[in-house]
Amino acid sequence: MESKETIKGFYERNAQNKGLQCIKTPGVGHFNVFSRENCSSITPYSRRDYYKISLIIGKGKLHYADKWIYVDKPALLFSNPVVPYSWEAENKDQKGFFCLFTDQFLHTGNRFGTLQDSPLFKIGGTPVFFIDEQQQGIVSDIFFKMMTEIQSDYLHKYDMLRAYLHLLIHETMKMHPAENFEPYQNASQRVASLFMELLERQFPIDSPERYLRLKTPTDYAENLSIHVNSLNRSVKEITGKTTTQQITSRIIQEANALLMHTDWNVSEIAYGLGFEEPAYFTNYFKKQTGLTPNAIRTSVV
Repeated sequence: MESKETIKGFYERNAQNKGLQCIKTPGVGHFNVFSRENCSSITPYSRRDYYKISLIIGKGKLHYADKWIYVDKPALLFSNPVVPYSWEAENKDQKGFFCLFTDQFLHTGNRFGTLQDSPLFKIGGTPVFFIDEQQQGIVSDIFFKMMTEIQSDYLHKYDMLRAYLHLLIHETMKMHPAENFEPYQNASQRVASLFMELLERQFPIDSPERYLRLKTPTDYAENLSIHVNSLNRSVKEITGKTTTQQITSRIIQEANALLMHTDWNVSEIAYGLGFEEPAYFTNYFKKQTGLTPNAIRTSVV
């Protein structure tokens, strides 16, 4: 089961955008730019495998795991692929622009290293910037240039678009991020619910190559963009079990299913569940169940 929306998934969800030109040349990465006028009024709460910069002109609420912010004036939103969020428009009068791109597209000449380490995209950062009329004019002009350039046949248009992205990032770094995020009144319930949803999205493991990537409370906290202590407190309060217990229980459940219903050997199951060595998996499984993986498999033969 996919744990995040892919570029392909984005185009399937936004069928009207399929015909637009985009950059997806091997070795260059993916880039595309759109008007927000045809956007859905509600976007799903999910992780994504692409970065996104949006100029939002229109009112609505931006939701994260344990907080939200009301957008009632033009704003720039920087979306990190590992931080889930959703957008709930207040009305149909939505304007502006957004661009999608992969880390690979912007990698050349990126002075910030990986994008997730940059000030605008880092986990735990503040990704919303309210802008004034002058700033809106500057940002809109950059997006207009992107939309014109992507349709051109200029030999070096990839470099031009990359330069416009850098310019957009630098213009935003001059600004002050929004500070008026609001906590949810039922924050513990929401955080625990999102954690359980994210946990379930990691399964089933349908191939040893698609191994389990989120294995610890810290992994989940980072993907929900909250402090691990907050996650642990919320999960314990709502479910009565610790975050580690919930993760362990789901891994053992999946291990039992793989042992009983697949022909994978124990090593393949171990790697699929994120264990570096089969012996680690065997010890882990026996500690939790009192039986070895081979004993479970033998009992159903």
